[in-house]
Amino acid sequence: MSDVPQTKPSKFKILVELVKFEHSIFALPYAFTGAIYGALTVAFAVPAIFPAPAPQPTPWVTLSHWPTWSAIVWVTIAMVGARAVAFTLNRAIDKEIDARNPRTAGRAVPSGLIKAWELWTFTAVMLAAYLLAVYNLAPITHWLWPIPLAMFIVYPYLKRFTSLAHFWLGACLGLGVVGGWAGVADSVSALAPWVLGAAVAIWTTGFDVIYATQDYDSDVADGVHSIPADYGIPFALTLARALHVATVALFVWGGFLVGAGMWYYVGVAVAAALLWYENAIVTPKDLSRLDAAFFTVNGLVSVFMFAGVLLDRLIAR
Repeated sequence: MSDVPQTKPSKFKILVELVKFEHSIFALPYAFTGAIYGALTVAFAVPAIFPAPAPQPTPWVTLSHWPTWSAIVWVTIAMVGARAVAFTLNRAIDKEIDARNPRTAGRAVPSGLIKAWELWTFTAVMLAAYLLAVYNLAPITHWLWPIPLAMFIVYPYLKRFTSLAHFWLGACLGLGVVGGWAGVADSVSALAPWVLGAAVAIWTTGFDVIYATQDYDSDVADGVHSIPADYGIPFALTLARALHVATVALFVWGGFLVGAGMWYYVGVAVAAALLWYENAIVTPKDLSRLDAAFFTVNGLVSVFMFAGVLLDRLIAR
């Protein structure tokens, strides 16, 4: 046995691990997508018959119809802050469930690595960051900000009653597109952000269903509802494939609504190939590559989709 003392991880490291900051790569590119296409819809021009001063940029959109750098910063802070609040609420509410699941029993909250006051202090700081960001974005967000928080609070409780919790989680992530759009365009009346948001929501639902297969035994024993636990792993994986087909269709429709060019659809095509691969490497008889399907492939889906959006705006317009 080694005599070298084992050092405890720092509280900062524990908190970063607890809220999975690295998973922002799943959501943040779509918030940027909403902001980029939302900015494109903002019209500064006025009818020529009305004399008016030259158009001026807003604090959120430039004259060339790009989000301003300050808007991008505030969208980033809002997304990171909101996700951190969602994770801490989920970890706190699910403390007992996590403690009974061998995969999650070592998490910071059920294992006691983080004290309650530390968790709630961190949550308050992240909530303050979220609110600060919201109030530096377009005025419509000053009214809509409670909606994501309410959905975050509801989500952990749903799994106690229904397997539709996967879809609720998807909707939480899909709101990132709508939020990014609203944050710069000051409107949510267009159809495009809702279609793109639905694509993200369905994509998230699909990969969350795949991810839940690893907790099948624990969820069945504990009475936690999930699609794999309630309907079986083969059905769950078939449903995930269908949801990812719908994801691609919705991304195509969303691209049509925003008038996207070739590069956007190249991004969609790469994402479609990655989703096919994700669903191919996880089967009812072999879940060994589940982590690769969840973390690596879905991170790449987000990156390539956003790359298509960025190239669409940089090259095509």
